[in-house]
Amino acid sequence: MVNSKMKKKIIFSINESIKAFQLLKNEKLLLQIEKVINKITKCLKNNGKIIFCGNGGSAAHAQHFAAEYVSKFEKIRKPFSAISLTTDTSIITSISNDFDYKYIFSKQIEALGLRNDILLCYSTSGNSQNIIEVAKLAKKKGIFVISNTGNKTNKLSKCSDINIKSPSSRTSTIQECQLLIDHIICRAVEIKLSKK
Repeated sequence: MVNSKMKKKIIFSINESIKAFQLLKNEKLLLQIEKVINKITKCLKNNGKIIFCGNGGSAAHAQHFAAEYVSKFEKIRKPFSAISLTTDTSIITSISNDFDYKYIFSKQIEALGLRNDILLCYSTSGNSQNIIEVAKLAKKKGIFVISNTGNKTNKLSKCSDINIKSPSSRTSTIQECQLLIDHIICRAVEIKLSKK
């Protein structure tokens, strides 16, 4: 049997996540998610690519979703064009060493980003310098920028076309919301692009 104190802590954590998931039903968030689905679908139809980036857990998230688009999510279908800027250690360490860590993503977007691409940035704080740098450069190149942050006021929102704010200030809950949001988006895009 579960220890009563531990049980309370576990249930509290579950309820915190459920509360945040319920808040995702907010009309503004739903409209943003719908807009992202449509933008990604249009981008992929027009031979653009989805470019992902983030730090730490958000780096893993970026890699996760690049894989969902390139391989498959729930349907066997042709690969979608997507890449994560978090995977090439030679590029990342070279830029960090020769320039500065804050340029690890912006240098890559300068080399790889095209006007009809979409950049998806993940930062729970919305204030990560390397994410702000890549968003600014992407905007200069005419790339559509979608940022995913927590609910606090942040610098990244100012250099994004869409800033999806997960309804929490707790890092783990923000990441859980981002996972759910991206699963919803990926599922919808996959369905839309699989229609004949």
